[in-house]
Amino acid sequence: MSTVSSPASSSSSNQALPLATRADSLVGSVIDSSTTLLAAYTHDIVKFGMGAPAPDMLPSTEFARIAKSVFSPESFTYGETQGEPVLIDALLKYLEDTSQIPEEHFGNRERLVITSGGMQGLDLGFKLFVSPGDLVFCESPTYTNGSATAMSYEAEVVEVPVDHEGMMVDELDELVARAGRAPSVIYTIPTFQNPAGVTMSLERRQRLLEFAHRHNSVILEDNPYGTLRFSGESIPTLSQLSPNDPLIFGVRTFSKFVAPGLRIGWLDIDPEIRGLVINAKQTMDTCTSVPTQHMVAQWLNEGGANDHVDYLRGAYLERKKTMATGLERLFGDEVRSTDPDGGFFLWVTFEDETINTEDLLPVALEEGVAYIPGPAFSPAGSFTNALRLCFASNAPDRIDEGLQRLRSAVDKHRPPHSRARH
Repeated sequence: MSTVSSPASSSSSNQALPLATRADSLVGSVIDSSTTLLAAYTHDIVKFGMGAPAPDMLPSTEFARIAKSVFSPESFTYGETQGEPVLIDALLKYLEDTSQIPEEHFGNRERLVITSGGMQGLDLGFKLFVSPGDLVFCESPTYTNGSATAMSYEAEVVEVPVDHEGMMVDELDELVARAGRAPSVIYTIPTFQNPAGVTMSLERRQRLLEFAHRHNSVILEDNPYGTLRFSGESIPTLSQLSPNDPLIFGVRTFSKFVAPGLRIGWLDIDPEIRGLVINAKQTMDTCTSVPTQHMVAQWLNEGGANDHVDYLRGAYLERKKTMATGLERLFGDEVRSTDPDGGFFLWVTFEDETINTEDLLPVALEEGVAYIPGPAFSPAGSFTNALRLCFASNAPDRIDEGLQRLRSAVDKHRPPHSRARH
């Protein structure tokens, strides 16, 4: 049991609160906390930090119109825990029409559960499959909101290196041998990974499936960005490679290709555990917001997603190119960067390993640019000379301005004798 001291009172001046042991594992999120951090600054800041669409990328006008047409008294009461039937039906048709699920899943609405954002999906997955002390393998770097959720269920998190082809699956057997046991869950973002932007190759996806079946490990496939491919050839998801696989727990969200404020996601799971998922969700929030489910359902039924996603793909390709070109122009060989075919992010590493991006951040904020430092994407705090930049959040002219400010911050942060010419 963990304890913290309570404020002084008339009855006790040093009484400890009886916190649960897992309270020590609640590490929070540097990524989410960046929103509060930025609120303390009053000057203009180009925001490359949060992985969110820019305001001009949100279909707000459409949703304002839809709200007037679909809202009724029934929209503001409790709904079904597994999701509003109108949304499940609209979502299933959208996934079928856009070939985002294997044909074996067509017509099977029992595979879908609507969640309050993708994060609730991750929480449900770890809640169901992680017992205290279990191993969870995650990518390194990774989306640490995911690994932190595993840790909140007292998992032992093991980081697996990532390269340009995603998780280095060949490392898994060695990690199992070293630990003396296999993971209960493998947490992966195989497509346009957060933060690196890389995509797991087809060969590695097949080897990951083979490993999971050999060790009876659940693959928690987090796929927030899969719809946002703007170049290159599509690679099948893990569930497309292995349809009706009970070891694949798929987590999706509307946050990245519609709007994060909706707080709606969904699970694509084995129908056999749907009842357990519903039971678990009922301990959290009873149901996902009914009004927003009704809006999204109508938007999908009107075909709004198709045109909107096409628009996003074109815009994000332009923004990625602008950011990549700007990094090359302003930093040259001082940095190396990933080159994603979709998603939101560039992962930038300084060749000068003495540059600590956590120490650089206050200087950057004063210069008017925000990013997320590399250690925020590692439970162990690695990647001190790296940072994540979100190209989706700003128009091209703002991207150029933000990179100029980052250049200025780096020059001010480094001692004069160590500044490379650029």
